[in-house]
Parts: sequence; C-alpha cells; structure tokens
Amino acid sequence: MTDKKTSQGRASVSIEAALAAYRRDLNDAQWEAVMHDGGPLLVIAGAGTGKTRTLTYRVARLVLQGVDPRAILLLTFTRKASQEMLRRAAALLDERCSRVSGGTFHAFAHSVLRRYPAHLGFDHPFAIIDRADAESLVGQIRKESSVPTRGFPTKRTLTDIFSQAVNKDSSIEDIVADAYAHLLPYLEAITDIARRYRERKRLHRFLDYDDLLVELRTLLQTDPDLRRRIAERYRHVMVDEYQDTNRLQAEILYLLAHQHRNLMVVGDDAQSIYAFRGANFRNIMAFPDIFAGTRVIRLEENYRSVQPVLSFTNALIAQASEKYTKNLFTRRPDGGRPRLVRTASENAQSRWVIDEIRRLTRRGVGLEEIAVLFRAGYHAFDLEIELVREGIDFVKVGGFKFMESAHIKDLLAHLRVLANPDDRLCWHRILQLLDKVGPKTAQSICDTIVETRAGAAGLLNAPFAPRLAAVLEPLRQLFQRLTQESLGVEQMGEAVLAYYLPLLKKLHEDHPRRARDLEQLLEIMRRYERLETFLADMALEPPDHLVENGLHLPRGDERRLVLSTVHSAKGLEWHTVFVIWALDGRFPSLRAIDTPEELDEERRLMYVAATRARENLVFTCPMQAYDRSADMVLDRPSRFLNDIDAGLLDFIDEAPDTDWRLDW
Repeated sequence: MTDKKTSQGRASVSIEAALAAYRRDLNDAQWEAVMHDGGPLLVIAGAGTGKTRTLTYRVARLVLQGVDPRAILLLTFTRKASQEMLRRAAALLDERCSRVSGGTFHAFAHSVLRRYPAHLGFDHPFAIIDRADAESLVGQIRKESSVPTRGFPTKRTLTDIFSQAVNKDSSIEDIVADAYAHLLPYLEAITDIARRYRERKRLHRFLDYDDLLVELRTLLQTDPDLRRRIAERYRHVMVDEYQDTNRLQAEILYLLAHQHRNLMVVGDDAQSIYAFRGANFRNIMAFPDIFAGTRVIRLEENYRSVQPVLSFTNALIAQASEKYTKNLFTRRPDGGRPRLVRTASENAQSRWVIDEIRRLTRRGVGLEEIAVLFRAGYHAFDLEIELVREGIDFVKVGGFKFMESAHIKDLLAHLRVLANPDDRLCWHRILQLLDKVGPKTAQSICDTIVETRAGAAGLLNAPFAPRLAAVLEPLRQLFQRLTQESLGVEQMGEAVLAYYLPLLKKLHEDHPRRARDLEQLLEIMRRYERLETFLADMALEPPDHLVENGLHLPRGDERRLVLSTVHSAKGLEWHTVFVIWALDGRFPSLRAIDTPEELDEERRLMYVAATRARENLVFTCPMQAYDRSADMVLDRPSRFLNDIDAGLLDFIDEAPDTDWRLDW
C-alpha cells in the first residue's frame, strides 16, 4: 500500500510536469496571465494573439492546482465558445474541466433565476420568450392601444426601443430622443405601451432576454445573503470579449466579484464595435478604476497575420483618441504591404475585385480563403450581381436569423404549449394556422384552454361547435399523441412536423426549402433528452444560418467566397481580405463623422476588418459616389487611410486621367 507522503510526492511531480508543459506552449505574456494567482486581472488581447488559448490554459491550471471546477465561472458571448474552451481544457488536463460552469451571461442568469423563482415574485416557473415572441406581444398591445395606423412605430421598432433602454441602461425617453427623434410626438403612447408590456409579461410569467439580466442584477442588489452565497460558489470568474459587455453585464460582474475580487476579464478595446447593441466601451477602459489594484497584461504576439498587415493595423488604431497602447508583432516578417485601390466607378470596383479573386484562385488560393468585407450590406449589391454573372459561388453572411423564421417558430410553438400551458402567444400562433380560425376565435379557444388550466387537455376535451370541432380535429389528435404517448424530444418533433407539413405547403410557396430547415431542427432535437432543456436552449442560444443569394445555407456547406459585413466577420480570418467602399462617407459612414465617439468606433471597425487578413489586405473605393440622403458627392478615400504613413500602404489608381491624392 502506498503511503500518504509518497502519493503527495507523485502528485506534486505530476503538477510540476504539467505546468512545465504548459509553459512550453505559451509565450511570456500568456504565461503571466495563466499563472496570475488572484485579484482583478485585465488581459488586453490584441487580434490574433491567442486569448482563447490563454483562457483555456488558465482554467486547466486552476483545476490542476486544486481549485474545485464548480467554483470557476467562465462567461462568453456564445455557448459554443465556452464549450470549446472547456473541451480544450479537458484535453490539457482531464474531465474535471468539463464540470466548470461555462456559458453566456443570459444562460448564467437563467440558471440562477431558475433556482430562485420566488425571489422574482412568481408562484410558478417562468417562461423565456425570444425576440420574435416579444415582438408579437408588443404587437398585441399596440393593436389594443389607440394609436395612429400610419406613422406610429411598428412592433419591431417598439421592441428595439425597449431593448435598447435596458441594454444601454437608459430611459425610453432618452432612447427616443437620441435615436428616434422623429417619434417624439408619440413618446407618451410609446412609454405607455412599454409599461403595459412589462405588466403583461409579469401577468403571464414571461421573461425576455433583457429581463434575464435585469432580474439577475436586481436579485444580486437586493438580497445580500443570496449574493454572498452565489459569490462564494463562484470563487473564480473569467470573462471573454469583455469589450462587448454592456453596463448591465458589468454591474452583474461587479456584484459577483467585488468581495473575493478574483475576476479575470479578457478583451481588446480596439475591437469594441457593438455600441448599437448596447456594448459599452467604457467598461474595458474603466476596469482598473472600478477594481483598484488591477493587473494589466497585454498580449501582443500575433499568430495570424504577416508583419506588413500588423504594421498597418498598428498605425491605424494608433490614431484612436482613447485606447490601451499595444504593438502587435509576429515571427512572420515576410508578406506584401496592404493596398488601397481606387476605381473609376462602383461597377469597376466590382470587376477589379473579381479579377483579383480569379488571379488568387489560379495561384491556388481557395475561394473559401477569400473574403470581401463591407461596412453595410447594401455595399455588396453590385458585387453580388457581378459574381452571379461570372458564376462565382459565394455566401453572404447576414439575412434572416434561423429562429426568426416563421416556419421554425410555428413548429416550436406546438412544443412550447406542452411545456407552458399558459403561453397564450404560442396558442394564438398555432390556432391561427388553421383554416377558419381568426383572432377572435383563437382568443375564445385560448381562454378556454388557459382559464381552465387544463393545457392541451383543454383542447382535447372542451366542447366546440361541429364546424370548429372538425377544423381542430387534426390538432386534437396531435396533442393526444404528444400527451398520452411516451415520446422522446426528437419523436415529439417528428410528430409535430408530420402534422405541420400540409399547413406549411399552404402557407409558403418556398415550402421545400423551409421543410429542409425543419429537418435540420429535428437533427438538433436529437441531442436532447428533455423538452424543457431543448426549448430553453433554443431561446437562449438559437442556431444562425448563412444566406446565399437569399437562400438559407447551413454553416460548413460547400467552399465558397465569403461576403460579409465587418460586424459579422469579427472573430474570423482569411488568407486574403478585400474591404470594399473604403470611401469617406461610406467607411466611416456619414452619420458618424461629426460625433467623436462614433468616429472612433468606425475606426475600430476598420481595424477589425483589417485584422481578419493573414496574407493579403486590400482596400478599394470608387473614384466618387453620389449620396442621395445627404445630396452630396463622396470623392475621397477613407480618412482613416489618410492617417497611414505612405510606407505602410501601397496606392494603386485604376481610374486613369484623374487626380489621385490623399489629403484633407
């Protein structure tokens, strides 16, 4: 039998050997962050400098040295990101790392609030409503209100206003005044709808995405004992992409960590580009002030791009008015300088880009290794036409979200009423899919179901007029199967799909494409054992799709050229990146030019675009363009490029017999 001292010696050697292996894998700055013992830590991670590796190794190191995995909280902006980090950490160490609590802010809030529903004032569990459901509820209240049929904001705009107020921690009045000044005459009605929306959610035990964060903050603020218990449970908190947090998320982190102060946040101020979603640039800049004694570590060694690209991006972001100074470098000194190409017209720009793409593919660069980025989706319209004409396959990132599609919401609505019989939104949705069932009839049936609290049984057993009974019979048979048979989650989905397909063919001309989407949803359902878990995940972390020429394509489809807005390209990389419409007034946009904060964010947006390139970076712009909204001709390259030293950027003029200058 091995004595205790010998076991401890072997464990010590094992830990030392593991740490030695970690040290060989990390550069000095990464190692410093991984080995940080305690207290607040801010890691400024430049583009391509291995922030994911740093977080992964820190998780493994903490668990290796005896920290209970359940005491570690890893917050990211997508569930996929946290799962990948924990998978890598487990590969470095062992399966203990899989017990670390990882996920999004919203998922974390959901998990906490589910444990304490009474603290929210609910006598039963709450239901999460997604963005489209929130819009439907706002739309119902809008219809009930005495508002003009013309000129008054749509349900989508109203929901946008309400969400911005939460995420920017501002009032409805301020949001309308700042971003929707044309709606100020309707301010009283808008605030009234917002109040009734809050009341209606409370009545039906609904929480939307924003409510999850609001309620968690309130819980932590108002119940010191509960806050202390939660903080003691998560003794080590780590946050990825901290530059993208909003004020609400920053306050939650402060409440969680201000006592034990073991908070590590990783981010890049130079990639803070989501102010329109509520991301607060001040969070990362003010972190050392909020947490006194913060240690700041900069990750500057880049593993993505050649040095000429990095020298350009360093110069680009150096002009920002507020920043954490850093200098990205690489051990790959070779490579050509970035280029700025001016063309005679927009169509000439498209043709030049296509010619360059063909040249690259002839050299062996795959289409999937090339991206064309732009400030706004409409900037790519002419290029799309030319690509189709030339027969070049491409995907365009953006378009409709998977979970916002009507057919996806229809199928899920049938399952949601099983989990939450009080879900009037879903009852209304599935009933109005039927012939001869309008809003009033749906309301009457819904009242019968909800007020008797009989759930699907209310539909099965309630008496209806013969005509209506015949219309409801297929739905009645569906719920009879769903409630009386022991079906798995995927089998439930298959049953609903079999019922819904005939309706889909009546409702949508493009039903074959939509049917393929629904089949993919069944593939997702196959991974779940509990319906409630599946529905919660669909609300919290829905799968997105790519869009190709208006058609949905799943991620990882055939290899094609990528067209993308810069916002959608963040976190990705390509061999060659073209940034089109690098024209002042387009990039930066006209509306940002006179506002210093917005202009700085536009500069950061161009920085994000430039740092996506590994080998080749090309900016293009037409010689001039007429802007109808401003009634002016745009004829100068982006002012951001004007700030760059001539030795870092090559200038190419494809518009002959014109004056080519970068001056202001």
